[in-house]
This record gives sequence, structure tokens and C-alpha cells, in this order.
Amino acid sequence: MIDAFSNIATAFGLSSSAGLNAYLPLLIVALTARYTDLLQLNKPWDVLTNGWVIAVLVVLLLIEMTVDKIPAVDTLNDVVQTVGRPAAGAILFASSSGVVGDLHPVLAFVAGLLLAGGVHTVKTAARPVVTTTTAGVGNWLVSLMEDILALIAAILAILLPIVVALVIICLLLLFVWWQSRRRAKTVTA
Repeated sequence: MIDAFSNIATAFGLSSSAGLNAYLPLLIVALTARYTDLLQLNKPWDVLTNGWVIAVLVVLLLIEMTVDKIPAVDTLNDVVQTVGRPAAGAILFASSSGVVGDLHPVLAFVAGLLLAGGVHTVKTAARPVVTTTTAGVGNWLVSLMEDILALIAAILAILLPIVVALVIICLLLLFVWWQSRRRAKTVTA
């Protein structure tokens, strides 16, 4: 039971981080599975450990990290990544959940799509606000913070999935609290 919970927490953390940066968590999973015993990828996901796949992920990561720091180009990148980030999240959820044998693969894939897609949607909605309020000067900093957050989330999801689960639970509780306060203000207004 604890292993299943840990595997699901890993899958949640990795797919969520893909919503910020599609290729960083994929590369981390590929390298971790190839060079350590921390992750075992079942077929067909073990293709991520292929040297050519890793090289392509490095190139794609460098491209995404570069274009995401340039005002206006980052918005175009977000449009392109509307497919890439949710797809990466789906792959990460399905490949890392570890219980995919028990969980229908389509359900795992959809869960990853929704998680990464949700994070990507928030990021895509927030970026034009950053561009407008900072005249584009703050884009590189926000993008760098997103990359660092994606890196930390992916590493924590692999090494300390319980921490990821606790963070997710806290964020959900915070959201519920915020929604209840918002509704209470609407009722009294």
C-alpha cells in the first residue's frame, strides 16, 4: 500500500512539473532510470533510457529553456507547448506510476495529461501578465524560477515522493480554504 501511494505521488510530482517544463522532468527520469536503481521503467517507457532519446531531450530542453526567456517568443512557445507539456506529463505519469499494471494505462495517461495540462494552463495565463507588468523585463526571471521549480519538483518526486504528496495535499487544502473565503465574501457583499 505504501509503495503504491509512493509511486502515485512520484507520478503526480513528475507530471505536474512537466506542466512548467516538458523536457526537464523527462530528462531527469531518463537519466535516473538509465544510471541508477531509483527508477525502473517498464516497456514501452524504457525507450526513454536510450542514448539517442536522451540526446534529443537535451536539445529540446536547451531550446525550450532559451525561447521561454524571451518576451513574445515565450508566448509562442506556450502555444506550441500546449501539446508538448501535457503529453510529457502523460508519459511521465504512465511511466513512473509503477502501478500501471493495476491502473488502466489510459487512466494513467489521462491523469498525467490533466495534471500537466492544468499547470501549463496556469503558467500560460500568468505569463502575459508578467510580460505586461514588467514590460518583458521579468520574463527571464519568471522562466528561470519555473525551471528551478520543475527541477526541484522532479527530483523530490523521485527521491521523496511523500514530500510531494504532502505539498499536493497542502495546496489542495489551501485552494479549498481560499474558495470558501471567496464564496463567503461573495455572499456577504
